[in-house]
Amino acid sequence: MTTRRAALGGMAAALGALAAPFPALAKSRRIAPRLRQGDTVALVAPASAASEREIANSEFTLRGMGLVPRTGANAGARSGYLAGTDAQRAADINAAFADETVKAIFAVRGGWGGARLLPLLDWEMIRRNPKLFVGYSDNTALHLAIARKAGFPTLHSPNAASPWPRSSWESLWRLAFAGATPVLGGADEEPELAQGPQGRTIREGTAKGRLLGGNLTVLSTLMGTPWVPDFDGAILFLEDVNEAEYRIDRMLQQLQLAGALGRVSGVVFGRCRSCASDEPDYAGFTLDEVLDQHLAPLGIPTFVGSNIGHHRGQLALPHGAKVEIDAGARTIRLLEPIVA
Repeated sequence: MTTRRAALGGMAAALGALAAPFPALAKSRRIAPRLRQGDTVALVAPASAASEREIANSEFTLRGMGLVPRTGANAGARSGYLAGTDAQRAADINAAFADETVKAIFAVRGGWGGARLLPLLDWEMIRRNPKLFVGYSDNTALHLAIARKAGFPTLHSPNAASPWPRSSWESLWRLAFAGATPVLGGADEEPELAQGPQGRTIREGTAKGRLLGGNLTVLSTLMGTPWVPDFDGAILFLEDVNEAEYRIDRMLQQLQLAGALGRVSGVVFGRCRSCASDEPDYAGFTLDEVLDQHLAPLGIPTFVGSNIGHHRGQLALPHGAKVEIDAGARTIRLLEPIVA
């Protein structure tokens, strides 16, 4: 743990030179404040129950980033397999957005439960108080709802209790602390940490749009609800874990039938860990074949195997911000800062 904290602190100092004046366009957009060393940030558990160890590890990691964690009053609660009742979990998130001394909100972990909170959150208050919400997996529900109801970018990145190797930490620093507009992917890949399908391009080309998506399972179950943002012209990014090929097929078909796939301008599919059958007599489609069947006919820039999602080394991504992808180079370039 000491080594982990020292590494984060050392990288924070090394990356400090990246901080620079923000472009004028940042002043006219609804975006969160940038993070600074010493800022207070909220630590919440929106989904599955968080153990004492997970909460302690999260607090330790945030301190290693130079931040001051303030753990939600109900983060350690439990109700069945959830981190407290829906009302308790929603109360922590509402309190964090309403508190002017809290500069960002980190989720301890994912699991399941975020979608249950959406009707309980004070969306008008959240819209008035843009802050970075940081997390992934089941937290996709909150990213999507914030994009739809509040309209400011968030960070799809490791949860606070997740591992934070160099690529994850540096990408978060560039986006949240320095307010930079980096190119993500390509040279940022850490092959030794990658798990799942290797990078390949399905359709070359470049495309621009608002970066939206996250966990495929969560997104597919929210389709048709009022919590999903407009995908017209968006860059759709997807990731998942422990899903059989036929389930990936089914969920992509849901996005197709709901009209989402036909409206986006580009697609990035991450490293879907443990999504390929290891049965010796398996005779079905491979994951790559399923992806080709659904994504190649779209005729838009598309690539697979980006370091997004359930594996060590995943990048922090600017959910809801304008980006440009280069499918041939397998990169995502931010076109605007996500903090002011």
